[in-house]
Amino acid sequence: MMEKMSEENIEEVLETQIEQLQAEVEDLQQQQQDNHKDILFNFRGHMQDAMSYICGQKHGAEKEKVLSRLKEEVEEMEEDLKLQTRMNGISLKSCTTKTLKKSEQKLIQQLCVSGVCSDLVFQVEFLLSAVKKGEQLKKTISDLNVVIDASELQTFSSFLSGVEESRDLLLFFRTLRTFSDRCEDRRRTFQHFQEKYPSVVSLPAGSGSEVMTLNHPELPGCVLILHWSVEVCREGGVTPKMELLTKIPEKALKLFPSQAVGGAAEAFQSLLRVLGFEAAIEAVIMAVSLSPDT
Repeated sequence: MMEKMSEENIEEVLETQIEQLQAEVEDLQQQQQDNHKDILFNFRGHMQDAMSYICGQKHGAEKEKVLSRLKEEVEEMEEDLKLQTRMNGISLKSCTTKTLKKSEQKLIQQLCVSGVCSDLVFQVEFLLSAVKKGEQLKKTISDLNVVIDASELQTFSSFLSGVEESRDLLLFFRTLRTFSDRCEDRRRTFQHFQEKYPSVVSLPAGSGSEVMTLNHPELPGCVLILHWSVEVCREGGVTPKMELLTKIPEKALKLFPSQAVGGAAEAFQSLLRVLGFEAAIEAVIMAVSLSPDT
């Protein structure tokens, strides 16, 4: 009798365990269905319609409706991109991503971004690491390399080295925009004076260069050189700097007191502090030309 009761108890225990396992299976199936619904729900709006269209679940007029919505979205994104480009002055040309390592806890990607800011063409390469710790996702940048194609980057090189060491991409793009704006200010100013005083002002290397020369119409060989540089410190500060240099033949130097000629640079710096860049340039031009162009 005892043996029979034991067998019956064993059967009951097994049946109970089987029922529990079946309940767990049902719970897992329900959880899987809920996850599937969540995934589908994430494809909201027009993108979900697009996926349905690709899978052949929409026909006739619905296809045209989906395509029309997608076209509108693409046009809106293009307009938004144009607006962002006008606002920040930076136009991105390409962005490539290569996955180097991928796991549940860590993702490492190599990114290469190229674009243009005014006339400055740049390329930025770096590694982006995303590490998941619990519910937190930490992203870090490493191996940053910045290349800029420009003719005048002597003062910019120190800043680029600092950016690569600190891996501060925000500082790079902010400084790049400010630097290009100051260079554009110089270009417009040089071009303005060259067009206004063509017989006095010349731009040997074009309006985008650092140098503008002033020639007296009646004193050939006597040249005043304005050197306008844009300096960038390691911390990202952008500072325009202008100097006045003189080029006068020895015969002409004998006609002027040496102190007056030597003090031209200092006098110009005083003009800059009082009048500012454009007004100081105009004052020098008016002093050089006895009969300015009209």
